[in-house]
Amino acid sequence: MIEIGPFGVNPDGKTLYTRRYSWNKVANILFLESPAGVGFSYSNTTSDYDMSGDKRTAVDSYAFLVNWFRRFPHYKNNDFFIIGESYAGFYIPELADVIIKKNKEGHASSIINIKGVMVGNGIMNEDTDNKGFNDYLWSHALISDEIYTKLTQNCSNAAVNSEYCNSLEELGEEIGDIDFYNIYGPTCPRLPHGLIVRKKRHSGLDPCEGNYVEAYLNLPNVQKAFHANVTKLSYPWATCSKLIVKWKDSPKTMLPIYKRLIASGLRILLYSGDVDAVVPVCGTRYSIDAMNLKVIKPWRFWTDAAKQVIFLV
Repeated sequence: MIEIGPFGVNPDGKTLYTRRYSWNKVANILFLESPAGVGFSYSNTTSDYDMSGDKRTAVDSYAFLVNWFRRFPHYKNNDFFIIGESYAGFYIPELADVIIKKNKEGHASSIINIKGVMVGNGIMNEDTDNKGFNDYLWSHALISDEIYTKLTQNCSNAAVNSEYCNSLEELGEEIGDIDFYNIYGPTCPRLPHGLIVRKKRHSGLDPCEGNYVEAYLNLPNVQKAFHANVTKLSYPWATCSKLIVKWKDSPKTMLPIYKRLIASGLRILLYSGDVDAVVPVCGTRYSIDAMNLKVIKPWRFWTDAAKQVIFLV
């Protein structure tokens, strides 16, 4: 409801507007809340939340997809793509890897017609991601040469100085109050006691829209219309789950999985907006370079069918 869905939420937190460039205009989209415990998803066994991790997420997501296609078999033969951003840079290749393995082992009734994956500003590989993060901050004049030197010496590879990297108070003091997901964009102003400034929606990015969505999805009539929260959960819908406080496994790299996916013939699109400092474009470039892939087509500027240059933000 903030990025690619058909509807966004107005500042009143109660009404919707249609998104002109929603992805559902060109494809059937299934939004999956994953892992269990985020959004309106839940487990009947609360101890499951302590088992959360990358492997569990991939296995559960696969089980969901197989059952969803059984429930809606008229979609089964459609081309299937998995798309996500940020930490989905791990979730997506891991799930694609499971699907490809299960397709080889499984019965025809459980085969998923996966054709490709798309990852936007996604994490890929710890060392190159860290290097890209440090270089992005410095190259965009967000930090001083002195802090950059400390980062490159302490936080650029596996042999990190965790005591320094986990605090990074100096980093915040130099960068200030900016939106790390859009370094040139406005931040959402807050009033005393955490109240959000409500303003008329305008074209373009609204940094407060996440708050509008949170208010909207906690309206009882909205939940009833969605057939959501029928069990009356004891907590409100939240952008970030407070149920999942433990994470059992998270790999340091996706590069071996990407190599397997490439070898399988799966189509892969890695794309980056260049104003995201959280998982910046230079980290993605370093990670791709680390796979030592052969360049088939040379670098070229981006154009659409009308030969207009495309800018990703």
